[in-house]
Formats: sequence, structure tokens, C-alpha cells
Amino acid sequence: MKQQVQSPWRVARQKLMRDPAAIVGLVFVSIIVLAGLLAPIIAPMDPNAQVLEFLNQPPGFRGEVIHFRYQPELPLQMVAVREVKEFGERIEYTDRLNRTFTLHRNQLIGKTQKEWVSNHRYWLGTDNFGRDVLSRLLYGARISLMVGISASTLSLIVGLLLGAVAGYYGGWRETIIMRFTDIMFGFPTLLFLIGITAAFEPSLFVVFMAIGFVTWPGMARLMRGQVMSVKEREFVKAAKVLGFSKWHILWKHVVPNCLAPVIVAYTLGIAGAIMAEASLSFLGLGAQPPISSWGAMISTGKDFLRLAPWISMAPGIAIAITVFGFNLLGDGLRDALDPTMKE
Repeated sequence: MKQQVQSPWRVARQKLMRDPAAIVGLVFVSIIVLAGLLAPIIAPMDPNAQVLEFLNQPPGFRGEVIHFRYQPELPLQMVAVREVKEFGERIEYTDRLNRTFTLHRNQLIGKTQKEWVSNHRYWLGTDNFGRDVLSRLLYGARISLMVGISASTLSLIVGLLLGAVAGYYGGWRETIIMRFTDIMFGFPTLLFLIGITAAFEPSLFVVFMAIGFVTWPGMARLMRGQVMSVKEREFVKAAKVLGFSKWHILWKHVVPNCLAPVIVAYTLGIAGAIMAEASLSFLGLGAQPPISSWGAMISTGKDFLRLAPWISMAPGIAIAITVFGFNLLGDGLRDALDPTMKE
């Protein structure tokens, strides 16, 4: 009976599923990804909705809010209330300072009292503008993942292309590419990122472009080493004998056999990109208000550490869990994709 030969990718997947640390990392990453994707559905409130009467409230705080607009073209107002009374088309509400105000029914958001008066539970408390920390945390996951994946993908594309060309063709191409790579390595990463983002108007596009531009040299050096190793193997020499062009051999035979360590580096690079984005947002060079960003949330909360430590602690813990998860997953992928690792 012939023994069935399993593909290397299937073997790697089986190894990964038997690695407890990799499973933990995968669970952490999955939770963060789902939280970001489902933020509009599971977030208790609009992340930018301000209830100034509820500023710096502790986790678990509950408060009642009335929703209205003074004019249709004006922004939504949210005011904390103690009591609401209906008198036909006239609505009276008493705020937390025991002041009474009157609204017309057509100024309210919704048709019934359950729609325009809501009782909110702030599970992670509120920040210094009375915004729900949990909602901002969930929307912040989208920003961090978007920047992390986009920047790492840009780094992967540039590094893979330049590293593959340098490793396979050699000669003057390799000299130019690798000397430029060495120059890039000479700049401190964070200072280089600060310099690039400070030179342009701060935005998420500038952040992910800057991170991708700064981090590609490591990917290029890794890819070059892998290509130089693979291009000396027998199947590559056989492809040359069959008359395939260098370009065809490089992208059809060499590069696909170099992807295992590149995938690992890509996974670990996402964690690094998330940290870089948080650092830039903390310095005010990343996501701009009122966009929810974990780094910006930490920066906002640093002035209230004694009064309201949860403002900074919640995004800090979220960043730690995300980076820890990607690192565990990357280590698991490295072990699973390395054929020299023992069971």
C-alpha cells in the first residue's frame, strides 16, 4: 500500500494546531480582529458621543441620557438627565444640576421615550470628554489592525521584490539594493518615523506609508538570503536547463519556496507596526481627533492617571494583548514552517 504524502503546508498546519502557545496567540488575534470588524454592531455607543456630565466616571457607571437636536442641521446633543416628563408635544427634562429644560417632540431622536431616552452602562468607564471607553476601544482595534496590516503588507511587497531581485540576479543590482538597505538600517526606526510623519500633515495614510517605508529593509535582507539559498538547488538548475527565463524561474520556482520565513516575518511585523502606530498617535503624529486610536487614548489619559487610570489602562492592555497574540502566533508559525524542528 502506498503511503500518502502530505503537502508541507498541511504538515505545518497540523504542527501549528498542536502548539498550545500558537493556539493562545491565534485566539487573542481572532478576538481582536472580530472586535474590530464587529465594532459598529457590538459597541454600546458612538465612540465620539460626548456626555460631559459623565466625564471621568469609573468602570461600571450607569447613567441616563436624552438625545435631541435643536435644529435638524445641528449635531446630535446628548445630555445626562435625572427625570423626563411628557406633556403632549412638550417634553421637560431635569439635568443632573436639577435644572429644568423644555423641548418640542420633533426635536427628539426617535418616536418613543425608549428611543430618545437611553440608560447606558459604561463597562470600562468614561474619558475626560464623557465618551464611552469601551466603544472607543473597539473602534480603535479597527485603526490598529488596519494600519498594522497595511504597513506590513507594503513592507512585504517592497522587501520581497527588492530582496528577490538582489538575491537572484546579484551583480550591480544586488550592490545598489543592499547598500541602500544598509543606509536605511542606519536610521533609528522611531526617530525616522517621527521625521517622516512630521514632514506631512498627520493622517492614517501617512502613518502606514511611513511604517511600510521604514520597515521594508529587514524583509528585503531576509528575502535575499532565502533566494540565494534556494537558487542553488537542483530543481532550479533543472529549470535553467529546460530553457525557462530568469524572471520565470525567480517568481515561479524560487520565490514560492522562500515564503515560509517571510510569512513568519510578516506576522511579527504586524505586531511591530501596531506598536509603531500607537507610538506615533501617542505623540500626536498618527490618527487625529476624534478618530479612536489606542495610542491617542493613552496620550489623552496620561494627564488623568491619578483621577481616571482606566482611560490609559484599557488601550494599554489592548495593545499588550494584540502584540502578545501576534508574537505567539508568529513563533508558532516559525516552528511549524521550519522543517528542521522536531515534533
